[in-house]
Amino acid sequence: MLMFVFAIVVLTATIVGSISGIGGGVLIKPVMDASFPLTTSQISFLSGTTVLTMTIVSLLRSRKDLKLDLRTLMLALGGAVGGIAGKQIFDMVKKAAGNDAFVGLVQNIIMVLLTGAVFIYTLKKAKIHTKNLKSPVSSLAVGLFLGVLSSFLGIGGGPINLMILSYLFSLDTKNSALASLFIIFFSQLFSLISSLVTRTVPTFQWPMLLMMMACAVVGSTLGRMFSKKMDNNAVDKLFMALMAVIIALSIYNCIKFGIAL
Repeated sequence: MLMFVFAIVVLTATIVGSISGIGGGVLIKPVMDASFPLTTSQISFLSGTTVLTMTIVSLLRSRKDLKLDLRTLMLALGGAVGGIAGKQIFDMVKKAAGNDAFVGLVQNIIMVLLTGAVFIYTLKKAKIHTKNLKSPVSSLAVGLFLGVLSSFLGIGGGPINLMILSYLFSLDTKNSALASLFIIFFSQLFSLISSLVTRTVPTFQWPMLLMMMACAVVGSTLGRMFSKKMDNNAVDKLFMALMAVIIALSIYNCIKFGIAL
């Protein structure tokens, strides 16, 4: 029964996440925190690996549009280093706290703050003057920051990446999404490698992980099909609704983990 519920959650999250352009990880993680009897390490690992699968599929679909310029490469490099750093920070926080509840609380507080910032940025976007950073060092630093968030939170990055890349580099939605995919891919890949090398992979059920990965591929494919039949206004409304849902879930999780301390 639990496997079936997992499948529904991942499938739904990846469908609506693909339609709105935010990916599924930013939905999967808070839903799992709120609903399933797993540790934060297990949830972060399962969510992060599912996000990595989705990202590989998305990159393969977008391979004709990919432009490997210096900025993209530096963002990817930063994402790789950030993926390792984020995993180490997660392990350090968990070890220092000595319990899962504190780690979950920290993750969800960050989620509330970042998703709230995305919500406000989207509302005020037309009045915000964006930057246009060109320095390779700036690209490396941004990739590092986003890679740490992606790995530490286990969410991929989705709307957070799009907001920061749009604001700092004046990228349009399409190019922001492609740059975000590179950052997520390298951050989650190197986070996974770090877990394997340091032998900190949490115990999990292989059927559950394989099911989540399969549902992510199917969900993102269906979401892509549905998005072609929706106008921009409908997609924008779905995006804002999802941001509100994620904020509400993350606040609930903060309360839940806070009580558990």
